[in-house]
Amino acid sequence: MVEFGANYSIRDEIRDFWSERAATFDQSVGHEIFSEAERNGWHKLIGKHLGKGEGRAALDLASGTGVISHLMHDMGFAVTGVDWSEAMLEQARAKALKRGADIRFIMRDAENTQEPRASYDVITNRHLVWTLVDAPAAFKEWFELLKPGGKLLIVDGNMGRKSWVSKLRALFGGTPGHSNLAPGMSERLQEIRTQVYFSGQMPAEAVVDALLAVGFVAPVIDRKLNAIHWPQARKMPFWRGLERLTQDRFAICVMKP
Repeated sequence: MVEFGANYSIRDEIRDFWSERAATFDQSVGHEIFSEAERNGWHKLIGKHLGKGEGRAALDLASGTGVISHLMHDMGFAVTGVDWSEAMLEQARAKALKRGADIRFIMRDAENTQEPRASYDVITNRHLVWTLVDAPAAFKEWFELLKPGGKLLIVDGNMGRKSWVSKLRALFGGTPGHSNLAPGMSERLQEIRTQVYFSGQMPAEAVVDALLAVGFVAPVIDRKLNAIHWPQARKMPFWRGLERLTQDRFAICVMKP
């Protein structure tokens, strides 16, 4: 059990948890991309909701090691990736240097980026929303960062909702998700989940309601992600792959009027 001082907050724990995972983050299927089929699936999803890059300014929030940032860069966006973990950013910058990609990676809090208002054409994030401590404040921040007509694309999931596969595994004593984490890390992850804004279930509809409340319009909930999930599942052990295919994962796209 990790012990923290009185001034240590849940935001600090979120930062430190992912910093500790940075060195091995890209080794996991579902984090880095391990097939051209999955890469093509991501490109199709991004193109479907955000269109072509054509030099437009894109902000990738909680960019981690830069996986989504590179997908956006592939498509011609001018990408800025922000993350609160310097360890993640070190991995991202090294990857960009190796690939010769001119992606700007900077350390920022996704809930308070300090980036110029109305300066981005699109904003993306993957598996960020469930970690937000103050989701309404974050959504307001993202709204203000977008230019009029700009779009936000969220990729996440209702991980508090157990699929039939997860229930079946639990019934027969199977290992729960995140079994690839180091000892003690799974417990820390569960503790984080109890303290964030969407601490229980996070249905896409609840996320959309919160986005509309700060001014976003034209919401689209897209659950047709098999072009991404099938290639991922093929790289996973059988039960983890089946879980991936049955979880309530989704993309949400909204626009700033």
